[in-house]
Amino acid sequence: MGTGWGARTEGVLAWSARAVDDTITNNPTQTCKKGRVKRQSTPHGDTPGCVLIARMLEGLPPNDATHIMRLICNEAHARAVADLLVETFDPAETAASAFEKEPSASQQAGQWQAGQWQAGQWIVEVYFGSAPDESMVRDLVAIAAGAETAERIMFDHVERADWIAASLAGFDPVRAGRFLVIGSHARQAARANDIVIEIEAALAFGTGHHGTTMGCLYALDRLARQKRPQRILDIGTGSGILAIAAAKRWKRNVTASDIDATAVATARNNTIRNGAGPYVRPVQASGARHPALAGKYDLILANILARPLKRLAGEIAQVADSGCKLILSGLLAPDLPGVAAVYRAHGFVLLRRDLRDGWATLLLCRHRR
Repeated sequence: MGTGWGARTEGVLAWSARAVDDTITNNPTQTCKKGRVKRQSTPHGDTPGCVLIARMLEGLPPNDATHIMRLICNEAHARAVADLLVETFDPAETAASAFEKEPSASQQAGQWQAGQWQAGQWIVEVYFGSAPDESMVRDLVAIAAGAETAERIMFDHVERADWIAASLAGFDPVRAGRFLVIGSHARQAARANDIVIEIEAALAFGTGHHGTTMGCLYALDRLARQKRPQRILDIGTGSGILAIAAAKRWKRNVTASDIDATAVATARNNTIRNGAGPYVRPVQASGARHPALAGKYDLILANILARPLKRLAGEIAQVADSGCKLILSGLLAPDLPGVAAVYRAHGFVLLRRDLRDGWATLLLCRHRR
């Protein structure tokens, strides 16, 4: 698990991920999810008025996003609409953002007509991997923000070239200790002794901007000063960013698992691009019981949400060697006591917690037997 997508485009932040609930189908063309997972909205970086709508984490965009929904409304309605749509549609195919910013030139050239814009208004953008059921989307928006707001929705097609250009426009380098995460357009940002991880924003959104990934990268950086793990497992690898970081830092074998075939393929491509192919083995697997994950590990990473982390505690304990270091992320502050208690019951001791952008990263250690 732990995949999804995040993009910073002209002040836009959009984050989503595969859902962990059972799917429900409302019509033959649109798959939906039970809207149960929490939302975290925070200002981010140097983008005033931009909020993060986070259903889970980051990882992959809607594959070859083809359609977009846009809406101008007030802040309260923008937050409510983006939140509801992220929680409703399959996040492997849909992602949403809400932000306060004047429309770009490309937006103005499209359906953003002169005179529409008023100071203090917000934009909601929702990307779809296939043609959405427009009537259903309007009904959902009406629930969140009223029928009048729903009537102002605009739907349009997304050109792949525009998507790539917009994605790269705001993909800034990210530093976490010695780790530097960049796109190919920012290779000049690398310095001596940096451990560079190159992720193409338009192809695999696991770019390191999100607080959960940042927290994990910092945890890996600190851990590198203490030990040299022999076998590493990354559960919910997404874009492969954490597996690549571990492989490049220690030159050790890393098994990188994800339940999504697209994520596995993307992680494989990213490991090759980063010269980590000989060390990282992407595997399509659910949880930690898959035969391909058999054995004992002395470093395990799991960047997913609280509920699946609790559910996987027993499986993770089964593959954790004595003294294994465990890095968990994707947790909001209220989740910490419950998650820590579950892992304590499975023989793990909490060593450190790191809060970043409203998200927590935990470092635990398995009792030595």
